[in-house]
Amino acid sequence: MYKVLLADDEILDLEGMKRFIPWESLGMSVVDSVNNGFAAYEVLEKEDIDILVTDIRMPNMTGLELAQKAIEIQEDIRVIFVSGYEDFGYVKQAIALNACSYVLKPMDDQELIEALHKVRRELDKSKEHQLTELAYKQMVPLVKNQYLLQLLEKPYEAVPLEVLNKEYKLNEIAWPVCVALLEIDDVSWKLNQLDEADQEDVVDLFFSQLHRLLAEQNIDYVCKVSDYRMAMLLDEKNEKAIASRILEQLKDEFPFTVTVGLSSPVSRLMDLHPSYREAVSALDHKMFYGKGRWIPYADVPSEDIKDAENLYIRLDSLLSAMTNYELVRIHDELEELLLLASSLRSKFTIQNFAMYIVLKLDDHLHNNNENLFKISGMELKNLDILLQFETIDDIFSWLRRLVFEISEQLHNKKQSKNGRLIQEIIEDVSSRLHENITLRDIANRFSFSPNYLGLLFKEETGHNFSDYVIAMRMEKARDLLRNTKLKIYEIASQTGYQYLPYFSRQFKETYGMTPLEYRRKFS
Repeated sequence: MYKVLLADDEILDLEGMKRFIPWESLGMSVVDSVNNGFAAYEVLEKEDIDILVTDIRMPNMTGLELAQKAIEIQEDIRVIFVSGYEDFGYVKQAIALNACSYVLKPMDDQELIEALHKVRRELDKSKEHQLTELAYKQMVPLVKNQYLLQLLEKPYEAVPLEVLNKEYKLNEIAWPVCVALLEIDDVSWKLNQLDEADQEDVVDLFFSQLHRLLAEQNIDYVCKVSDYRMAMLLDEKNEKAIASRILEQLKDEFPFTVTVGLSSPVSRLMDLHPSYREAVSALDHKMFYGKGRWIPYADVPSEDIKDAENLYIRLDSLLSAMTNYELVRIHDELEELLLLASSLRSKFTIQNFAMYIVLKLDDHLHNNNENLFKISGMELKNLDILLQFETIDDIFSWLRRLVFEISEQLHNKKQSKNGRLIQEIIEDVSSRLHENITLRDIANRFSFSPNYLGLLFKEETGHNFSDYVIAMRMEKARDLLRNTKLKIYEIASQTGYQYLPYFSRQFKETYGMTPLEYRRKFS
């Protein structure tokens, strides 16, 4: 509804406008009707008015004077003058004030209605234009974020260039720059007292404040990479120091640390993609160097890169053995990890290494709809014990007990009556992940009502059926990316996704990187 203010010193005319004009059907409401300019001015100071209908000749303050003051207060207000005087001088002044209409007395209701229709069309058009501008302003940051992300994640030739480079001032970058990739550490641990929605709110608030503080320092080339990662283009001296100070400032406001992987400096747009890969690799080495710090790629020895690659292979194998309760294989994979850890340089690095293994175990259980602390009966504070162990054997003795206990818990859950049923369902779903699977289909297949089976499934696994299926699809997609040469669209199809962009978005939300990035890194 558009708000209307009526002003006329002739009471009968004022009452006539209020009663005989179909305001509601015009999409308007009369906020007030007053008989002098001063009263109208008081209303304008308190209320947002869209349309002012005023007599030109009123005592003390004329309609023309009122209109001038109204436009000063609310510049977008529309004015309709009514007057019993056919004085061209008034008409000229009304036109100078951009009056929408000039209606003569004795007033024809239809003439005023037509004038109001005209005003409404103008207001509708103005509102539509404002909404379009607002939508554009809201879209620009999203498009800029996506475009910079493309430049980082894809080879230069795959990205549209000239127009967007100019539009987003990428042609004005002060080269050379480094890619800084920052990641929030241990969100699920540090915010474990909050539910998932509240955790997301805290993380969103962190990134919002970080983005604002960077913008205030004219660091504009920033993009969100995943739920917990953000990338920035920084010159190696001034902007890196500024970003470091900002992160230190935010550390006092939020309960988690932030680790940053920093690439080597580059001097061309086409080098941003390999530079980003360096930043990713540097960030991956926080397991060796510790969290809450900057890790320059240039400081990462080549043997550490090889150790990291071996670690990913060994960890995947260990997690698979735990899930399947393969005790001998669990023992063998732990021995391989112990051998890998033995080559590390310091007690501090080994502690980080062990903490990283526990973190990946937590992620794996989460992706399989389990909770590390719930299934192991351990509290978050118990992890401090890793800092108290004197030797690597002590650390791995503790880790070995934890891994076997969790594997046994998972196995026992599968052996219960409901556990066996849910396991059968999981195995059935696993064999048909390429199909469109719904809870109703599964309920019919196992002769249950959908509601009951949904409750039973959540009671046994701790998660909704649909979330569990997504986790299974993502795990299968990850394995196919690592162990086959199938095209990505073929993998999407085999895991039940017919729309490739949706598959890629789901995969990135789960693993923090696109399917193509994952294949390049781990295949």
